[in-house]
Amino acid sequence: MNQMNRRGFINLSSLGITSFSIPNFIAKESTESIKPLVASTWDAGINANAAAWKVLVAGGTALDAVEQGVMVTEDEIGCCVGLAANPDRDGHVTLDASIMDHQYNCGSVAFLERIKHPISVARRVMEKTPHVMLVGEGAQQFAIAEGFPLESGALSPDAQKAYDNWLKTSTYRPIINVERVSQPHQNDAAFAAPKRFANGDWNHDTIGMVALDKFGNLSGSCTTSGAGFKMRGRLGDSPIIGAGLYVDNEVGAVVATGQGEDVIRVAGASAVVEWMRQGKSPKEACRLVVEKINKIKKEKAATIQVCFVAINKKGEHGAFALHNGFNYAVQTQEGSKLLESSFISIV
Repeated sequence: MNQMNRRGFINLSSLGITSFSIPNFIAKESTESIKPLVASTWDAGINANAAAWKVLVAGGTALDAVEQGVMVTEDEIGCCVGLAANPDRDGHVTLDASIMDHQYNCGSVAFLERIKHPISVARRVMEKTPHVMLVGEGAQQFAIAEGFPLESGALSPDAQKAYDNWLKTSTYRPIINVERVSQPHQNDAAFAAPKRFANGDWNHDTIGMVALDKFGNLSGSCTTSGAGFKMRGRLGDSPIIGAGLYVDNEVGAVVATGQGEDVIRVAGASAVVEWMRQGKSPKEACRLVVEKINKIKKEKAATIQVCFVAINKKGEHGAFALHNGFNYAVQTQEGSKLLESSFISIV
C-alpha cells in the first residue's frame, strides 16, 4: 500500500469506517435523502393523491401508490372518470387505463365496459400476460377471469341526464376548460377551476398520476372514460404508453390530459421525458411539447386543450397547458397543494 493510500485508509479507519462499509453508508445516505412525491391532473387529484400518499408514507412503492390513488377517482360518483361518467354516442360507458413502473413494465386496457377499476385490470395485464394492451371484449373477458365483477351497464343518473340532453342535437363538440372570469392568475389571465357545463359535458375526463417513492423509483398511471359522446370505439391517448403516460426511471415520469388525438400526434408523454433527459425542468419540458402542438394545430389550437404534468428524479414537478384553466395536485411531506398551471396565451 503506498503512502497516500495508507494515509487515506488510516483516516477512514479512525472514523470507524472500513472499505466494506462505505457502499452501505452511501446507499443509506442517498435513500434517506429521497423525498417522496405524488402529482396528478385536475382538482380530483387532491383526493387521489391522499390515497397514494398513504401508500408512500407507509414505505410502499410508487407503483402501488399510483394504482391506489386513481382508484379513488374511478370510484367517485359525479366525476368524469369511471363507470359514472358520460357515455359514448351510443349510450355506453367505455373505459381506458394504463400503468407503468420503473422497469419499463407497462400494461393498459381500452374500450373496456362494465368493469369498475380499469387501472387494476391494466396492472394485471402488465403482471400476468405477455402483452401490453388488451381491448374491448377481450379485456373484459380477462378482467372477469381475474376476478373482477361485471357491473351493471346502466348509466348513472347524471350521465343519463347528460346523454338525454345531448341526444337533442347529437352534435360532438369537445369543450375545453376556458371560462373567462375575473380572478387573478399567475400569467395575468383569467383562471377558472374545472366544472361541469350546463349541457352535461365535463371539461375534462382523465386523471393521470405520477409518483416518486422513498426508493427513488418512479411510476405512473392514467385512467379515463374518454371524451363524452365520442364515436363508438374511439380511443384517446390515455391507454397508449408513450402518449398519455410514460416513465423512464433515469429521467422522469409524465402524464397527459386534454384532447387525446393531439397528444398522440406528438407522442406527448415520451416527448416530455426526452426534453427532461436533455436537462429541461419538468415545467420547461411540458411547455416545449405544448408549444409544438400549438404550432401544429395553428388556428385550431383555440378549440382544444392539452396539458402535461411531469416529475423528475430530483423530486421536481411542473406542468404546462395550451389554455388557462388547468390545475394539478401535488402531495409532498410539506402537505397537499392544488396548483395552477402555466399556459400559452391564445387570443
